[in-house]
Order: sequence, then C-alpha cells, then structure tokens
Amino acid sequence: MSEKLDLSKFEKKMVIRQIEEKDIDDIIQLQAQCFPNMIPWKKSQLESHLDHFPEGQFCAEFEGEIIGSCSSLLINFDEYDDRHTWDDITDNGYITNHNPAGYNLYGIEVMVHPKFRRMKIGHRLYEARKDLARRLNLKSIIIGGRIPNYHKFSEEMSPRDYVNEVMLHNIYDPVLSFQLLNGFTLMRINPDYLPDDKASKKYATLMEWNNIDYQPNTKMYFKTSFPVRICVVQYMMKQINSFEEFAKQCEYYTDVASDAGSDFAVFPEIFTTQLMSFLEEKVPSQAIQKLTEYTEDYIELFTDLAVKYNINIIGGSHVVAEEGRIYNIAYLFRRDGTIEKQYKIHITPNERKWWGVSAGDTVKVFDTDCGKIAIQICYDIEFPELARIATDAGAKIIFTPFCTEDRQGYLRVRYCAQARAVENQIYTVIAGTVGNLPQTENMDVQYGQSAIFAPSDFEFARDGIVGQCNPNIEMVIIGDVDLEILRRQRQSGTVRQLKDRRKDLYSIHYKNK
Repeated sequence: MSEKLDLSKFEKKMVIRQIEEKDIDDIIQLQAQCFPNMIPWKKSQLESHLDHFPEGQFCAEFEGEIIGSCSSLLINFDEYDDRHTWDDITDNGYITNHNPAGYNLYGIEVMVHPKFRRMKIGHRLYEARKDLARRLNLKSIIIGGRIPNYHKFSEEMSPRDYVNEVMLHNIYDPVLSFQLLNGFTLMRINPDYLPDDKASKKYATLMEWNNIDYQPNTKMYFKTSFPVRICVVQYMMKQINSFEEFAKQCEYYTDVASDAGSDFAVFPEIFTTQLMSFLEEKVPSQAIQKLTEYTEDYIELFTDLAVKYNINIIGGSHVVAEEGRIYNIAYLFRRDGTIEKQYKIHITPNERKWWGVSAGDTVKVFDTDCGKIAIQICYDIEFPELARIATDAGAKIIFTPFCTEDRQGYLRVRYCAQARAVENQIYTVIAGTVGNLPQTENMDVQYGQSAIFAPSDFEFARDGIVGQCNPNIEMVIIGDVDLEILRRQRQSGTVRQLKDRRKDLYSIHYKNK
C-alpha cells in the first residue's frame, strides 16, 4: 500500500506583502535586472519611502526571493501641475511630499523580474494597491506609465497616435496594454516625465483607476487650515522651599495654557533645577544626583497635568539617572496620558564639567493629535543635521527647551532655531528660563527670550516670528501655527528648500536608524 502523498513538497509560496528595510538591497538588485538602462533607486530613497508611507510599498516574494515590487505615495492630485514630471510628483524619488490626508494614491513604480513575467505578478501588485485604496477610502489611483515600445514607432507617429493604436489593440505595449487591462483610463500624455526613460522618449501616460467604493469626505475637499495653538512658558527661576511649591507653579502655567485653548504647553530646559534651591547639597555634582531623586515625582506631576487640563505638554527637560549615568531628557506628556522622551544628544562643556551629563544617541519624531513633532534640547538645535533628520521623518514642529546664562548663548539658540525653520520649512519653538538662583552653583544666572518661529514666506508672519516674549521677565506667549499652510508652502512656496535639495550631490546619513 502506497504512503500518503506529502503535498507540502509540491507547494510553492507566493506572498504579496509590505516592503521591509531588510528587502532594500534585494529591490535595488531587482531594479537593475528590470531596468538595466535606467538610473536605479538609491538606498536612501527606499528608506525614505518606508519612513513616510510604509503601507504603500509592496513586494512580491516567491520561494523566499523578491521578484517584484511597487512604490506609491498619497497626494491631493489637484495641487499638482497637469504637466508634472516624475521628479515633481515624488520629490526626486524621496516622497517627502507624501500627504497622509491625500485622497489619491500615486503609483511611482512597478517592476517584475524578467524571469517571472507571465505569472501575473504585476496584476497581484496592482490588486494590492487597489485593496489599499479601498481600505484607506481613497478617491483613485493615479500612475505615470511608461510606453517602452514607443521608440520603435516614434519616427512615424506622435505619442498620441501611438497610444491610440495601443488602445485599439493594433500595437502591443507591455506597460500601457497591461494598465488598460487592469482598469486604468487615460487622462493625458506628459512629456519629459522621466529623463532617463529613453525607450519611451521621456513620455508618460497619466492614467487613473477610480475607486467605486469611495465615500466622499467633505473635510478633504474644504480643509483650508490645520491650526495648532502653542503656549510657551518663559519660566522664572527663583528660590522655592518644596516640590509642592514647584508643582503649584507648573500647574498654574498649565492652567493658563489650557484656558487659552492651547494644544501644547512648552516648558524650558532643566527648569527642574529650581528644586536644587531648597536642597542642602551645594556641590554641583552631588546636587544633581539628589535632583534625579525627583524624577518619578516630576513624571507623575506632568502626566496628571496633561490629562487633567487636556493638553500636550513639552515638559522642558529634567536630569535623570539611568544605569549609573546622568542624562538630560525632554519628555512629551500627551493629553491621553501617554509619555515619550528625547535624550539630549549634544552635551555642552558646561554640562560635562559640572554635572557629568552623558549624551543620548537617537533622533526621535513623535506622533501627536496635532501631527508629528520633534524635541531638540538647547544645544541640539545648533546642529542642522538633527533638524533635517527629524524633518525627513515627518516632523512639522521642533520644540527646543533651552537654558542659557548670557545673551551670546541665547542668540546662538535663537538664530539657529530661526535658521532651522527656514531651511526645513517647519515651525520651531524655543522656551527658556529667566531669573536667577543665587545660592545654586552653575544655575545662578539665566538669560532668555522665548519665541515661536515660522518659515519666511508670504503666508507666514512677516518677519518669521509668530510670537515672542519680552526678554528676561516671567510670562507666556501664545501663538497659532497652521500645518495646512505649511504643507501647501512646501509644495508651492516662493522657495521650496525641501523639494529643491540637490540629493544627487549630497545627503545626510543617519547611522542610528
């Protein structure tokens, strides 16, 4: 009697899944096989795709081998020129213009290994895109398709005539014919779409698949602003006698911010050193160790305040003891009660000398109910690479709690924060301490002028200053920033620093991804 047949040895596993970082090298090799005469993806571009829109990047895996892939982003197509190019629509392949609130999925590439064509790999990838469009309730999928057989007919017919012949099935084009079979309709033909696509003579067919399940959302069409209100606390450092006195001051400012309808309350760097004014220890290195004993009290205080007053709080920064080291850490206390933290990455000579502060090593970007934000503590804002990394990861606002003892130090923070706002087309916020603690070594004098900065263009504040405190007095400043204006200006402003970067010449490589 014969044994039961083991079907598993006949199985071949085909999977359509999201691309992961471990697939990047394989996809670059795949592209070399699919398009040997075209410029391949850079690793940094594919990493950027995963940073901005991982849900829109798919690959086909057959028996453990990547044999196909496709990339896409979300846009509001009406905001783009009808005659756009591939570089225009993809921000030169980095998709930093991806709009999470967009209602069109724009496909920027599909490729299938030559050995595995005729296995409907492309069809499966297109179906994955369609499923995504339905799941996200998108209006349509738009693609700029190649016409790779056009070079064979270019001397005898125009691109329009060629496309007509393909649509009539008189000519076969491997891309256009495939797209038509998958339900896409022709919108227009764009010249100079992809400069290295010589087979298509640089032309592309702009095509659309309409999602018949789409449910219009009026907010998508009429959203004209996304205001975020920020209350910046210019905190007075003065003698106190207990943690309860400190907590009372912090609650007062949080209440002020909440009463004004603020989305964020922002406190300064190491303002918790005010607690040292009632500690008996006068040696700085020992006093800072005592200060770390208040970490849990500090975290409990601001977590409660964020929830009680329904406001996101940038809790300045606080010195924390972890595994035998001292770190300067800024905390984000969300109004839903969750907490995040950002370690200070660049430590000043003063912090090393007096307190032995150690450096963090990760640039973080945090999701909030008001979009993505980053926190860069004082000295960190003076290193432009950090702001660029945060911006590329989606940050729209960078909060900078600071503490400076003289005007020169303050101006370094201010000028750099304003520069970061311009060069990254983001909002920056600086919140500093003022006053003095005469009996506290290394925290005796403060100089500050807190402010909110915008990029410099017509739709923003005339001088790029949303609002600023008067210098060196205890007060708050409350200002509104608009993330929708920011998004539009990145796309069509007088200058477009993010879009116009020469990534063919230079880039920033962040080692700690």
